[in-house]
Amino acid sequence: MSGKTGKTSRRQFLKTATGTVAAFTIVPRHVLGQGTIPPSERLNIAGIGAGGMGAGDIDGVSGGNNIVALCDVDLRHASAIRKFPQAKVYRDFRKMFDEMEKNIDAVVVGTPDHTHAVAVMAAIKRGKHVYCEKPLAHSVGEVRALMQAAQQYKVVTQLGNQGHSFETIRLFCECIWDGAIGNVHTIYCGCSAVNSGIDALPRLSEKHDVPPELEWDLWLGPAKERPYHPAYLPAAWRGWVPFGNGTLGDWVCHVVDPVFWALDLGAPRSVLAQADNYDPKTQADAYPKGDVITFEFPAKGKRGPVTLIWHSGTEKIPRAKELEPDRKGIDTGAYVYGDKGVIMYGSHGAGGVRIIPETAMKAYKLPEKKIPRVKEHHEDWLLAIRQGRKAGSDFSYGGPLTEIAMVGVIALKMPGTKLEWDAQAMKFTNCPEANAFVDPPYRTGWTL
Repeated sequence: MSGKTGKTSRRQFLKTATGTVAAFTIVPRHVLGQGTIPPSERLNIAGIGAGGMGAGDIDGVSGGNNIVALCDVDLRHASAIRKFPQAKVYRDFRKMFDEMEKNIDAVVVGTPDHTHAVAVMAAIKRGKHVYCEKPLAHSVGEVRALMQAAQQYKVVTQLGNQGHSFETIRLFCECIWDGAIGNVHTIYCGCSAVNSGIDALPRLSEKHDVPPELEWDLWLGPAKERPYHPAYLPAAWRGWVPFGNGTLGDWVCHVVDPVFWALDLGAPRSVLAQADNYDPKTQADAYPKGDVITFEFPAKGKRGPVTLIWHSGTEKIPRAKELEPDRKGIDTGAYVYGDKGVIMYGSHGAGGVRIIPETAMKAYKLPEKKIPRVKEHHEDWLLAIRQGRKAGSDFSYGGPLTEIAMVGVIALKMPGTKLEWDAQAMKFTNCPEANAFVDPPYRTGWTL
């Protein structure tokens, strides 16, 4: 408290909130963000990546807070810059931090996958709270480094898998814990989106001028230097190995999130990728149009081993025979098989979750709600900052979830080879060649 006024300054408030994250201290009710947020408790937020999902995330955290800085390397699509004209605009987030570090409390990162880690780490090392779009990083090594830094600097973090804050994911967990389908042993899941640069590979020899609105070298970030080509951006970068993580990396943090939480899956012990019409030697720059990746998770606690079979793009999720013939199957989502039944759900946060067939759903009595409900994913992060607690999908949760996808991405580089994964040692025990992709180096000038 300050002097005779009995008021808390914004700096005092933020210092207190940050310092109490590890202890889960709850600050007084007047700082919980209920109703109008007083100016002293508004956060100064910067956005790195001001278009696409980045723009959406910035908008999602703007209510009752100050958007003070925005950074984007491609001004053609940085819509948030037009929406928040009061924010100072940068092209290089490193310069932004150098100039405005003292005026920034929290950062939203919504860039292509390959620059998540460098932007997030720059924020964390300056003690800034971070909301990062999924997947958290571009490699297992980056995931581990960010998890460790978030813990060390005691910042409040949140992965942008917004379904983690939905009512339906909580309902799913409660049903699994209630024994609605017995002991879960197999999961068929995936996403039908095709994220592949294969068709554009023959065009990469073309020469193109860099658009004047684009800082190409900054866009490349830590990735190896290469000529600009419009096949990479905007939006298409996810289909390219140097920049994105394919459909697998894009959707695991949504689709696998419910079973990861409910079953406490942890890390897989093995992974096997299969991809028809794909040659990682001649097409290594691009992801396949379709793939099937099998993850095996060891028994843990009271549950037995679990096999999760992921399907991307043109490889469709096998329809459950328990689903009525007149009902639509899922293109994005999961069928979760237990020894007493099957649950299906859709993409984000186990949307549309239900036991199949419908007769089984009607016969089942929903369990008591035990998991605390939250209003919205961005708000959960903002409240966690104000309350000095962890957010629901902080990096200690979202990191291991992301790591499942990163291990799968490595398996895609050597389809048909079953890789044995030692998560604790952070290495593949039966394939030294695969270990080269666990923590690949950056190009000169970039570091975590």
